[in-house]
Amino acid sequence: MTALLKRLLPFTSLALLAGALAILSPNFLHTANLVSILRQTTVVTIIAVGMTLVMIAGEIDLSVGSLSALAGVYACLSLQHTLSITLTVLTGIAVGAFCGLLNGLAATRLHVPSFIATLGTLGIFRGLALLTTHGLPVTDLPGAFGQLADGTLLHWIPIPVVFLVSVALLAQYLLHRTRLGRYCYAMGSNRAACIHSGIATKRYLLGIFALAGGMTGLAGVIEASRLISGQPTTGEGYELDAIAAVVIGGGTLTGGEGSVIGTIIGSFIMGLIRNGTNLLGISPFVQRIIIGVVIVAVVGMDELRRLRFSPAEAR
Repeated sequence: MTALLKRLLPFTSLALLAGALAILSPNFLHTANLVSILRQTTVVTIIAVGMTLVMIAGEIDLSVGSLSALAGVYACLSLQHTLSITLTVLTGIAVGAFCGLLNGLAATRLHVPSFIATLGTLGIFRGLALLTTHGLPVTDLPGAFGQLADGTLLHWIPIPVVFLVSVALLAQYLLHRTRLGRYCYAMGSNRAACIHSGIATKRYLLGIFALAGGMTGLAGVIEASRLISGQPTTGEGYELDAIAAVVIGGGTLTGGEGSVIGTIIGSFIMGLIRNGTNLLGISPFVQRIIIGVVIVAVVGMDELRRLRFSPAEAR
């Protein structure tokens, strides 16, 4: 029953928050506002889905914000030379996957804790983005590129939502229908037991970091499309938003727990908080305080639950 309540908590929180905003602001339920929330939240949510894989495995990636900017920059440079939006998207995904692989190599082959390794690559990726563009945005892009972020499918489905659903379905399939997913949960629950069982944990961690990097690269392309430019300074703070989405959605910093749908709900909870505070005229500085309180409260409740059902830890 406790596990069921924990899984339902993000859904209940999202419903209560949406209901409260609908009462407090008559503009909240307008179609234009709801579509705006979807579009604005998609980038961080895609990054958070990749972060879910990493955190379930008991690791963390602090470089995703910088990586999204780097992928967006190289995707825009590719578009300038090829004028192919398909190749542009593939370039962003490839850059993200390659950089994610580098993060995995640092964590598995150099035995640097992923927190430290990705803290270092956070600066490296941001520096590469700034160095490549000399600190200037990549502009002079075809207007059609903006359709990735602002266009619709079948005249009503935002294209970024199509990307998000595709990424979510892929992650859900990997976690629950493949060996990679089973080992992902196992590594987060008990890494030592996995190693002693003969599981090639390093190889699977490389794949997890690469997958998360590819998803981050896709998010960077969508962000660049929204701005119709490759901005080397975008993505600041996205790593914290992604981690917060995973935690609010039921994941833990210690690994072994988490779900794709929970992360999506957690990301949209933060999106609703930001949108609602804007509609109510609340200072954006207060938004940070509210989200911080929510994160601390969620993690605190989860830890209290752990102590309640683990007397040995409590002692």
